[in-house]
Amino acid sequence: MRKLASVLAACAMFGACLAAQGANRPPSPAGTAATQVKGTYTNPKGADGPVYQGGKWIEITYDRPIKRGRDLWGTGAEYGKQLLSGAPVWRAGANVSTRLRTETPLVINGKTVPAGEYSLFIDLKPNAWTLIVSSWGALQKPDANNKTGLWGSFGYTPDKDVVRAPMVLSTLPFSVDQLTWAFVDMTPAGGKLALMWDKVMAATAFKVQ
Repeated sequence: MRKLASVLAACAMFGACLAAQGANRPPSPAGTAATQVKGTYTNPKGADGPVYQGGKWIEITYDRPIKRGRDLWGTGAEYGKQLLSGAPVWRAGANVSTRLRTETPLVINGKTVPAGEYSLFIDLKPNAWTLIVSSWGALQKPDANNKTGLWGSFGYTPDKDVVRAPMVLSTLPFSVDQLTWAFVDMTPAGGKLALMWDKVMAATAFKVQ
């Protein structure tokens, strides 16, 4: 009986630990999309095979909201309002502003985006999304006194836009439950920045300068 009681107590403690972990998990977990360009494969002595060297990283960091059964987009005059939550543009993620870091200049919509760090926003219009690469900084929490950074996209103004580019919208043959940024159709010359959520994919082409 004592042994059984000990086993049951251990099971109860394990269950409590799992419950605590679930309670502490953020509702929109952090995510990263990354690719590497401009490198070359070499065969250094002693390596097991070809090694990619000299590459430059391009990375998107963001928080990943989950659909949780919602009608994400809305229709008519209500289009996009749920995601905007009163902000002028969409943060294209959750919580902290979605961030683009690139170690090499990129060409988007005919304009050069120098190597550096930027915020990504999306101007949501029915069947017409616009990607915004902005020099606004990102705040870890709201701070109305900080004039160089934003919390999400609240307080966004277009004066810090580096480039705006139309996004090609397509319908996926499946539904993506958790918002996902990805690099798609990559070649040595460039590729596309793509956002997928629910049955929507929105993508903007870029070139590696």
